[in-house]
Amino acid sequence: MAKRIMIQGTMSGVGKSLLCAALCRVFAQDGLRAAPFKSQNMALNSYVTQDNLEMGRAQVMQAQCAGIEPDARMNPVLLKPCSDTGSQVIVNGRPIGNMSAAEYYKFKTALIPDIKAAFKSLSDDYDVIVIEGAGSPAEINLKQNDIVNMGLAKMLDAPVLLVGDIDRGGVFAQLYGTIALLEKDERERIKGLIINKFRGDVEILRPGLSTLEQKTDIPVLGVVPCLNIDVDDEDSLAPLLGKRYHEKPLDVAVVRLPRISNFTDFAPLEAHALLGVRYVKRVDELGEPDALILPGTKSTVDDLLWLRQNGLEAAIKKLAAKGVTVLGICGGYQMLGRTLSDPGMTEGNAPRTVNGMDLLPADTVFCGGKTLTRVHGIALPHPFSGAEIDAYEIHAGRTNAQGEPFCLLDGNKNDGCVCGSVYGTYMHGLFDTGELTEALAKALCAKRGIDYNAAAPVSRAEYLNRQYNLLADGVRKSLDMDSVYRILNKTE
Repeated sequence: MAKRIMIQGTMSGVGKSLLCAALCRVFAQDGLRAAPFKSQNMALNSYVTQDNLEMGRAQVMQAQCAGIEPDARMNPVLLKPCSDTGSQVIVNGRPIGNMSAAEYYKFKTALIPDIKAAFKSLSDDYDVIVIEGAGSPAEINLKQNDIVNMGLAKMLDAPVLLVGDIDRGGVFAQLYGTIALLEKDERERIKGLIINKFRGDVEILRPGLSTLEQKTDIPVLGVVPCLNIDVDDEDSLAPLLGKRYHEKPLDVAVVRLPRISNFTDFAPLEAHALLGVRYVKRVDELGEPDALILPGTKSTVDDLLWLRQNGLEAAIKKLAAKGVTVLGICGGYQMLGRTLSDPGMTEGNAPRTVNGMDLLPADTVFCGGKTLTRVHGIALPHPFSGAEIDAYEIHAGRTNAQGEPFCLLDGNKNDGCVCGSVYGTYMHGLFDTGELTEALAKALCAKRGIDYNAAAPVSRAEYLNRQYNLLADGVRKSLDMDSVYRILNKTE
């Protein structure tokens, strides 16, 4: 059985995912076979594994940090919100249905055997498992039958490191208050405290750290600074507020749909030296970009109606008429078509058919089944022709498209649709190989008269490897790793 260590936080967004990723990288650098594990994740950013199973992107990023292939065992339960009060429930990589929050709260204990089996199987293959909690262990209204924080730590007999976010303020109260709300046996399971996202001179914190240790009888293992690291975000809505548009020669606008999913598709674009990526949700933010992208969404029809009501649909159609490159991915592709029909109420409470944007000769019918598959192919239309795509599909609905396809997949299967400067595809991760990214940058440079060769592109894999090393180096320098190893080995 693998050794295990768990990262819990005082709240959502304190940096648990990145710290778990950093530890995965550190352990791997130290010669251990490390793997991440999160029993239950809630996110609209998901990924399809090599065996066509779905998992959260945070554990994908952590697996990449560890230098291993993402595996659905690392995230046995994934919740994908489909409304303010309900989610699609995915177990062991396969959807089992939609549930309201109340329904899932009653149901979740039935998932304990799946969680234990996934962890047991994973731990048989690795030396160390780095476990991530969710939210806070002090959410006392949710503590009964907990399967993701202290309940999971007890289930797996895992020592816990508790993380607080000083960037939000009140970090001492965060940590002390969280510990105070826990039961005695839960407090005893916490072996170290970490303060994350610090800016400034750590010596100023020393008196507070000493007082915190005295009041909690738990050592502070380190203060991690704000690290300028560019890796995939876990969640699907709030992090977009933190996206910064850096001044670069080319302007790529991504529509921030209310139920946007898999916006990590655009991380390779954000990292490119020439492409300035920004997220827009109003007409007055749109302007005249060099390219516009409609991303995936968990509720295609509702988000299309949102675009129609706030004027963005009309603005997008004007850009397309001017020859601006418009790319729709998954739900965005469906919106660009002529019609969207939902006879089986896959996306709503009543059958409905709505008109699409009519920018592509394509019609979509939603159905109960969900497509989950890895794909490989070659882009066909100019200016992308010949670009290799290694991607995955995650969608409900089937699209009947006429005209030129976007890419040719292995097995002589067509995907997507093209009409003029408007492109649609079901492929998530289509920019990950880097070839489509470079093709887009070259084409936009040619339109603008910009010297493409002035920038020195770096492959996506090389770029991410640098970021993961920077993350691991920053965390290794900030934490008392000797204590972390003693906690891991249960000698402290």
